[in-house]
Amino acid sequence: MIQLKNEKEIEGIRESGKYLKELFVELSGRIMAGMSTFEVDKIAFEYMKKHKCGAPCLGYYDYPAATCVSVNDTVIHGIPSKKIILKEGDLVSVDITLEKNGFISDSTHTYEIGNVSEDVHLLNVRTEKALYIGIEKAGESGARLHDIAYAIESYINQFGYGIVREYCGHGVGFEMHEDPLIYNYVSPQNTNSKLKKGMVFCIEPMINMGTHKIKELDDGWTVKTADGKPACHWEHTVALTNSGIEILT
Repeated sequence: MIQLKNEKEIEGIRESGKYLKELFVELSGRIMAGMSTFEVDKIAFEYMKKHKCGAPCLGYYDYPAATCVSVNDTVIHGIPSKKIILKEGDLVSVDITLEKNGFISDSTHTYEIGNVSEDVHLLNVRTEKALYIGIEKAGESGARLHDIAYAIESYINQFGYGIVREYCGHGVGFEMHEDPLIYNYVSPQNTNSKLKKGMVFCIEPMINMGTHKIKELDDGWTVKTADGKPACHWEHTVALTNSGIEILT
């Protein structure tokens, strides 16, 4: 069931999103080659504690960290580790869910470590653009879920990239995962609800340089591309308000 939010509730999610946006700004100035993904997670968790924010990912179905840090061929849910050291040319997606005063926001930024290859850079640029194309479509009058999916899919398909099918965006705000599901490709099996004022949700294209196929590791969390090629992930929490679409993160 889709949980519509009133103006006061959206303001609470907006405040959560403000802290999350500032956290990504801090990470952008500190993430670099030579540090471990564990250190990336530590920076984020310390920020959350400092600002009296919660980390909903920590302990979620026994997930062991505050963030997901996914490097190169890891699509999503990369578990931070002291053994994974960032190096020049890496593509690193940091997925963070943050709670403030009971309201939850969710966002993912992908960072290029030093000088990356041209094809990796283009994957990053195009995945981020796909996110904003989806957001723009969501803000159009009368838009439905399939309109977001079609806009993202049409843009990405021209590059021959794979669009991950098993994972997608979702409602957010009161809980980390709410209805509806926001897919990045069109399928008659996917719901096609009309977007309404008061909806708060995450749009998050997950795009692979090669095949759309993925594999899950034995740790039960880490999702990698089936062909070992790089993946990219961008995400924002958005709200439909009286003024139209608003990016909260």
